[in-house]
Amino acid sequence: MRHSRRFAALAVVVSGAWLSCAPHPPGCRGEYCGTVVFAAIGEPETLLPPLVESAVARDISDQIFLKLADLGPETNTIGDEGFTPALAERWVWNGKQRLVFHLNTRARWQDGRPVTAGDVAFTFAAYNDPVVNSPARAAIHWITSVTAVDSATVVFQFAKRYPEMFYDAVYHMRILPAHLLQSIPRSQWASAQFGRSPVGDGPYRFVSWTPTQSVELAADSTFFLGRPHLRRLIWRVTPDMQVAVTALVAGEDDAIEVLVSPDNVRRVADAHQLATYPYKGSAYGYLGFNLRARGDSTKPHPLFSDRELRRALAMAVDRDRLLQSVFETYAKVPPGPMSEIWSIWDVGTRQLSYDTTRAARMLTKRGWTDSDSDGVRDRNGMALSFSLLVPTSSALRRRYARLLQDEFRRIGVEVRIDEVEFGVFTQRAKSGQFDAILQTWNTDPTPSSAIVQTWTRAGVGQSNYLHYVNPAFDRAVDQARSVFNFPLARRQWRAALDMLNQDAPAVFLFATTNVAAVHGRIENVTIHPDSWWATVRTWRIPADRLIQRDSVGS
Repeated sequence: MRHSRRFAALAVVVSGAWLSCAPHPPGCRGEYCGTVVFAAIGEPETLLPPLVESAVARDISDQIFLKLADLGPETNTIGDEGFTPALAERWVWNGKQRLVFHLNTRARWQDGRPVTAGDVAFTFAAYNDPVVNSPARAAIHWITSVTAVDSATVVFQFAKRYPEMFYDAVYHMRILPAHLLQSIPRSQWASAQFGRSPVGDGPYRFVSWTPTQSVELAADSTFFLGRPHLRRLIWRVTPDMQVAVTALVAGEDDAIEVLVSPDNVRRVADAHQLATYPYKGSAYGYLGFNLRARGDSTKPHPLFSDRELRRALAMAVDRDRLLQSVFETYAKVPPGPMSEIWSIWDVGTRQLSYDTTRAARMLTKRGWTDSDSDGVRDRNGMALSFSLLVPTSSALRRRYARLLQDEFRRIGVEVRIDEVEFGVFTQRAKSGQFDAILQTWNTDPTPSSAIVQTWTRAGVGQSNYLHYVNPAFDRAVDQARSVFNFPLARRQWRAALDMLNQDAPAVFLFATTNVAAVHGRIENVTIHPDSWWATVRTWRIPADRLIQRDSVGS
């Protein structure tokens, strides 16, 4: 159990306070018992890994599908040090740009078929296919080929030598069963039934998905890396974080991954059956400006295609004040599109400073004045007004939206808040049906892939919802990714991010310090910042701490 000193007072675990203690449920064998119910903020879009974007979909699919190797607890992404075998039993470098994986021959798909090198080659082809349009496609573009040598040996060939070659080969792709997917046209994968009832090779098997309610998995007792200790995992869909915390405190759920609201942290701290686990956050949030016309990416946005207008809006936001108002001490103002877990967090990027006087002058210089004295600037009959897309599932983002609305009103800019259900929010974000957006990203553990996917030309049509394109920035990112000398790489990243900040495609508002809460009857809990529930197969519930829920559905 990990508790930092800062949160020691919050982690309250009271022995003997377990609810409705129950004997071993039928089917339990020794320590392989128990059910954990996770509170899921929103519903998965699919469980087919190449198409997964939301955190909840990743959490679930990561229990069903394996990678070739897993990131170690130190989250090192340079070379292959610290990575732990998963589907690959071992690997060897054959030259500077050729990586050979040897699969564990005990690995099986959950229908009994062996996992083969052909599955790995098939997986790379799928992730790299523009028809599938995986969000991870941009991150693997320096892998030129993946070839099966025999049933258990697969070779990765790279276009160039760079520090995170191994990381790119293993982190982004969950291996897929070719024998079940190759007959389905990839143009139909987004709606394929496989995405709602997948067959994987991981520690847990898919059981059921009740739309808008829950997803259930069951432990695979034959899993080749060791039988999971928890027999059932259930993700229960809740409409927002406040409702989820209420259910957690009431004992209806067992775990929740991110409690960044100070009020919510205090609520779970007062629930004696819960333990809290603080950790550096992998998420950051921003106000993003759509650089293309709403719903038509072939045309520039009538407002936000203007770089100077975006810069003026960025200077009108007092990010420190807003963050203190919403998060207190549970977040930091990020120096760019960064989460706290990145090693370049402190590179010292240049920011557009908060200066409403200068912002107002810039707008006036661009011709935006309040010609009719209604409080809103206008130009050539067009009001300086835009809508801000926000998901109803996030109380934090809804609060930020109102604070931003007030900030912009002070300089004569009208903001209309457009609150929609999370599924609609995601669909509109992907299709460009918005003017501005309050977005959060849970990042990879390195900027190399996360920045490429979200802020370069390679990510347009995937995770770069804002259509921000700057060839000079793209070149600077490629240079930073290619440098082996870490101090030099940091300087390269600073130069790239300075360029992005000065272009102001977004206003970077917060990077969270996260707190997970888990029922105290559950032992051996560890949290990985990049994938919160990655180690859940090693969690366990002692026999004398089982509650009634642990025997339901046995």
